[in-house]
Amino acid sequence: MAQVTGQDRGPAQPAAPTGDDPNAVAAPFDPDIVARLADEYLRDGSAGVPAATPPASAPPSGPGFYFLTEAPFAGGFPGFGVNEVRPEVVPRLDAGPGQFDVMAVRRDFPILDERVHGRPLVWLDNAATTQKPRAVIDRLSSFYRHENSNIHRGAHTLAARSTDAYEAAREKVRRFVNASSAREIVFVRGATEAINLVAQSFGRRHVGKDDEIVITWLEHHSNIVPWQQLAAERGAKLRVAPIDDQGQVLLDEYERLLNPRTRLVSLAHVSNALGTVSPVREMVAMAHRHGARVLVDGAQAVSHLRVDVQDLDADFYAFSGHKVFGPTGVGVLFGKLDLLDSTPPWQGGGNMIADVTFERTVYQPAPARFEAGTASLADAVGLGAALDYLGRLGIENVARHEHELLAYATGALRSVSGLRLIGTAREKAGVLSFVLDGFRAEDVGAALDREGIAVRSGHHCAQPALRRFGLEAAVRASLALYNTRADIDALLAALKRLQGGSASG
Repeated sequence: MAQVTGQDRGPAQPAAPTGDDPNAVAAPFDPDIVARLADEYLRDGSAGVPAATPPASAPPSGPGFYFLTEAPFAGGFPGFGVNEVRPEVVPRLDAGPGQFDVMAVRRDFPILDERVHGRPLVWLDNAATTQKPRAVIDRLSSFYRHENSNIHRGAHTLAARSTDAYEAAREKVRRFVNASSAREIVFVRGATEAINLVAQSFGRRHVGKDDEIVITWLEHHSNIVPWQQLAAERGAKLRVAPIDDQGQVLLDEYERLLNPRTRLVSLAHVSNALGTVSPVREMVAMAHRHGARVLVDGAQAVSHLRVDVQDLDADFYAFSGHKVFGPTGVGVLFGKLDLLDSTPPWQGGGNMIADVTFERTVYQPAPARFEAGTASLADAVGLGAALDYLGRLGIENVARHEHELLAYATGALRSVSGLRLIGTAREKAGVLSFVLDGFRAEDVGAALDREGIAVRSGHHCAQPALRRFGLEAAVRASLALYNTRADIDALLAALKRLQGGSASG
């Protein structure tokens, strides 16, 4: 199969289903047809989207309702490109250096007042999920109280409110990752679904027999299994870049794997098991030199460091809302617009179509073509609130706080006799995985839980990474912006009590 070229990335041309893809549908994206249908849709009052002047009862402030605007159609279909988010309602995400008051931050997270087994909760399981600030909890409640409706099609006020809130959240994500267009932001259920979407849509189109997919030993299972499945289906090869004893990708070995047969590279920005921050910008550039496309799994990066997809030059970037103080059940796939518009949908249904007959279907442009059915609307809005919250704190301030805390925690754990840290990369985010001589990881996790300390124990859905260090399981303490030195002190004291046989029972 030929390499992906600039010509390949243009709008797909009509093509009949091929014999090697029995599920193919002869319904490619045709921008001329979409533009015509969109124009007819906007002119047709029976479609339920009248282009009317806002009535006197319309709210005087906030983004304009998408179905009440007289603005011309721009770059999409009703609900995309018509409604602009006012700059004043989108908080700045470039807060400069300042004081970071962690105790004030902690007061924003109600669950941190919880008690577990009679002890104050110490939440050190942030790599699994982050807790939610009151701003997110209140935003979810407000959505269900005042805005709940399906989006893009209803000709009534609640549909307008819901659509505006959902599309405003998309714009907030765009700003957060510095995408060039909101059309490059696709809402999905999480990073796992985002990776599967790329594998099953873009991957099926561009990966063929004897082609190659490159990943690394650092990957979460969700960035291994979809590529294994794709390789098996297409007759391709999965190749894995090794890591050193500190948990860093061996860049020379990684580059040796790249060749003209490499179609896709997929790599973690930050390892969930080891905390390694990979040099993804450099790795993306290496892959591009060989004509490969690159997906970056950013699930563990977005809460710790600033992400700029244009600077990284990533073709795709995926993350989950619940890893960045937002709700579960929502995530994001960023994709370069030319790639998204030339990639067939993964799922079919409502919202992702421009026109359906029994003979053919015309798909929406991106991002709608990848958002079949009813999205997790409130959760997308909640994710927007989480990004607002993080923007107010300033991601640089968060990174500085976490770096200092990671250094403190690393020194503290190294003082524990018989404790071995797994993953000691020079560039590292707030993950501390370890094993303790004489104790199973599961037993350490249970003992810490009895003292109100939440950590993760097991393989962390990264079995190859742990096996690289001769392990089947480890204990993982992971940090977030609301953690303190007192949390680390509590962990240290509990571990020493466990060693001394006096852990709480």
